[in-house]
Amino acid sequence: MNIPNDPIILFSFINTKLRDYYNSLDALCDDMNLDKDELEKKLKAIGYSYDEKQNRFR
Repeated sequence: MNIPNDPIILFSFINTKLRDYYNSLDALCDDMNLDKDELEKKLKAIGYSYDEKQNRFR
């Protein structure tokens, strides 16, 4: 699957997917064949980290 390259759009895209379709970041990454570490690194670079309890980046 093609995911957005722009970090801000990626942030919104991933949080929407987490909210609407996945109960965890692991489930999203497994289903979408994404590298979890790389995704977290991209979003951390713009100040966001994954909150497991809320199942979203914030």
